[in-house]
Formats: sequence, C-alpha cells, structure tokens
Amino acid sequence: MRYSKPRTTTNTRSGGRERRFTLPLAAIRDHPPRAADREPAGADASLCEHPPSMTETRSDQLSALLPQATELIATWEQRFGTYDPHPATSPDPDRLQAAWDAFGERMADHYPFFHPRYAGQMLKPPHPVAVAGYLAAMLVNPNNHALDGGPGTSGLEIEVVEQLRAMFGLAAPVLGHLTSSGTIANLEALWVAREIHPGKRVVHCADAHYTHARMCELLGVTATAVPAAADGRIDLDAVEAECARGDVGTIVLTTGSTGLGAIDRVDEALALRERYGVRIHVDGAYGGFFALLARGPAPLVEPAPYAAIAQCDSVVVDPHKHGLQPYGCGAVLFADPAVGRVYKHDSAYTYFTSGDLHLGEITLECSRAGAAAAGLWLTLQALPLATDEGLGPILAAGRRAALAWARRLRDSDVLELHVEPELDIVTYFPRAGSPTEIDAATEAVLQNGMDDPDDPVFLSVLRLGDGTRILRSVLMKPEHEQAVDWLHERVEALARAALA
Repeated sequence: MRYSKPRTTTNTRSGGRERRFTLPLAAIRDHPPRAADREPAGADASLCEHPPSMTETRSDQLSALLPQATELIATWEQRFGTYDPHPATSPDPDRLQAAWDAFGERMADHYPFFHPRYAGQMLKPPHPVAVAGYLAAMLVNPNNHALDGGPGTSGLEIEVVEQLRAMFGLAAPVLGHLTSSGTIANLEALWVAREIHPGKRVVHCADAHYTHARMCELLGVTATAVPAAADGRIDLDAVEAECARGDVGTIVLTTGSTGLGAIDRVDEALALRERYGVRIHVDGAYGGFFALLARGPAPLVEPAPYAAIAQCDSVVVDPHKHGLQPYGCGAVLFADPAVGRVYKHDSAYTYFTSGDLHLGEITLECSRAGAAAAGLWLTLQALPLATDEGLGPILAAGRRAALAWARRLRDSDVLELHVEPELDIVTYFPRAGSPTEIDAATEAVLQNGMDDPDDPVFLSVLRLGDGTRILRSVLMKPEHEQAVDWLHERVEALARAALA
C-alpha cells in the first residue's frame, strides 16, 4: 500500500525549524472483512487488490452529522421563546479571527491520530456519531449530578451503564456510572475496596497501570506490586503467596495491560477470592470492550478471563479508548449495589427535584458532563455492543491486524516479535546483538520514522525491566487491518537502516 506524499508546512519553535504534517492524505478506506474471516488475510495479499470501498469518510460523516446536532438544539431552544443576547457575550471580530488563526496553528501541532500512519499510542479520534451526540448535549451543557442538572442525559447514562453491565455478564442490578477517566474509575473502585476491607493491602501486577499504585498512595492504602510472567500477565502464585499472609483485601487484575495488552487470568484468580475472602477488581480500562470478541464459536481473544468478569466485585472500562468516545469518558461498575452506602452523603441544595436516585449520590465526582453520556448513548444506538455488528467488527479489525503483523514479524530477518499479542498491541524490536544496540536501533527507528518528510510512520516504545526500549504499536483503528503490509515493510526498512 502506498500513501500519497504528505503536504508540509513549517513552524518555528524555540528558534528551530519544525516540520508539520497536514493530513489526511489519500487515506485508506476500510474494507469489511469476509463473513467467514476469523484470521487476517494472508501476509502477501496486496492491499491494492481490494475494490474501492463505498464507506463514507470521517469528514463526510462529520459534515452530515454536525449540522444536525446544532439544528437539533436550535429547534429545542426555540420552544422557550426568543431573548436579546447580552452585548458582552459577542467578542470583537478582529480579536476572534486572530485567536482562531493562532488556534489553528496550535491544533496543527499534533500527530495524525486518525490515520493508519499513526501506530503509536492508544489514541484515535472519536467516532463522528459520538462527536455529534457530544456536541448536541454540550450545547445544552447538562450536569449529570443531580437530576435537575441533566434529567435527559442522566437517563441516557443509566441506559449505557445497563448496556455495559450486560456486555460483562454481571447479574442485574449493579451499581455503576460514568466517570471522567479510567483513573477516576479505578480510584472509586479502590476507595470502595478500602472501606469494605479497611487496613488491608491491595495487590496488583508490577506491569499494571501505574494509576493503581498512585491511587493507593492517595487513599492511604498499602499497595503491593507482584511480578509479571514473561507474557506480561500477573503471577498468580505470587498473588497467592501475598494473600496467604492474611492482610490482603483486594486483588487488581487487568484485561488488557496498556504496555503489552496482556490479559490476566481472571478465571483462575476467582479461586483466591473463595480461599482468602479478598475482593477482585478488574481494570478493563483499555481491553474491557474486547469482551465482545470473547464469545461465539471462534472467539478472537481468550474467552475464559472475560467470562469470569461476571463473578468479580468491580470492573472499570474506558469508552474513550475502544468505545469510540472523546476524552474523558470512563466507567465503573460494582456487582453489589449495596456498596452505594460508601457513597452516602447529603447536600443542602441539590437533591430536591426528585425522589429518585440522583447519580451524584453514587459518584465520587460531583459535576460530570452529561455530554459524555449523550455521546456514548448515541454511539451505542448506532453501533451496538455486539460481536457481529456495531462495535464488534471494529475491534475485530484491530485484533486481526495485530495477529497479521505478528505473523509477518515471526518471518522477518530484521525485526523480532517480543510477545504474542493478546489484543491489538504489538511489541517488537530490531534484531541487534545486545540490549544496548537494540535500544539504540529502537530510538533510530522511532525518530527517523517520525521525521521522514515523504513517508512518515508514527510508532511508540516500551521500556523493559532492564531499561531496554523496544518498539510498540497500538493497532486500534480498524483501518490498520489493511495497512499491516505497508507498516511492516516501512518499519523493516527503517530497522535495516538503523542496523546498517
């Protein structure tokens, strides 16, 4: 696959000349996989052989949906009659234009997260449907705290939490809500765990997200990091050794680590809860939505750990990662609604318009954007949480891309696969003679790929326990499935040059 040459502009920062990429280019159109496909197409298949897709581009969808969003709210506002806007709300036109021009230059200072050329961190734009839903609600600006602050969007939030509950197979009813991030969602889960098991430790994997250690420090809870196995999963023997000491209250397990995409064996850890009376919290911030691919006769991810989430005490998932939402949108769900007692508080001026439960009564955060619930609700109506339609095929494309690139890496004479990918994150490194040489070659591939004015590629790195850096690619855009051959060949060429 060939991409058209990027158009470049320049900008001076700190006295230096900086290259900016103005994309989109001739972007890859996504091609729906054949219904029978459960593995990626052969590594030698030419992307150019695919017929042109009739799928609307992202720009096309935004152009169609955003006017509908603004018109929807304009029509709603007309119900309440006209009024004279205050002159203080109108900015000076020249000042606004100058600000907009400066804003445009600042916004140009980003990597092309939308494009298959970007195969670095877990970043991609929200889906146009999510943008439209978020925009429409943002123009109203509801606050999903007390019901009077956002009655409509509070209802939407309750509905999407129910859909997340069903995706994880948790028995109804649960207690759950959206948060501003996975960090806050994990904080709430650990806070509840502390209140249920006061004075007891939290055990997590050394390769789990660093938020767990930080949040435990914030909560005044002792956190113990146990080692990961070679595949990146938590060492359950080490976890049991900690539990046997009698002072562990909660085990944190991860379904999709942010470094490797490793899936902890939640199913095997359930026995520890029965044996030692600990809580099990699942951090599915990154990989939680892959529960959709753990079903059916030919699952694309390991089914047992995802099926076991239904028996855990709490789970976190981030719709602003694989749920196609803008930042920030996280979620936390508790299997036992009785934990709501931990949140119990009162307010002299908020909870008065309804005798029904206000979401603010079961959240640690107070003000929360109702627009986040609106964007997620609209997205899940258009792209439901299903394996064979909606979100499932989008996730499946990224998963197949990771499997396809792993196959190419196993056959490469210049790149080596680090570990088998369990989700859509691929880690690999140049075949150099020593850790120091691997680190240097990794740095060269990373920088030379980004700096190439004609054919850029954007990767990321992962630092291993000995300090050696290796290459890491998150293939979370479905368009990556058709870009694997190009990505592999491009990175191989960069690695050959780095090793020469």
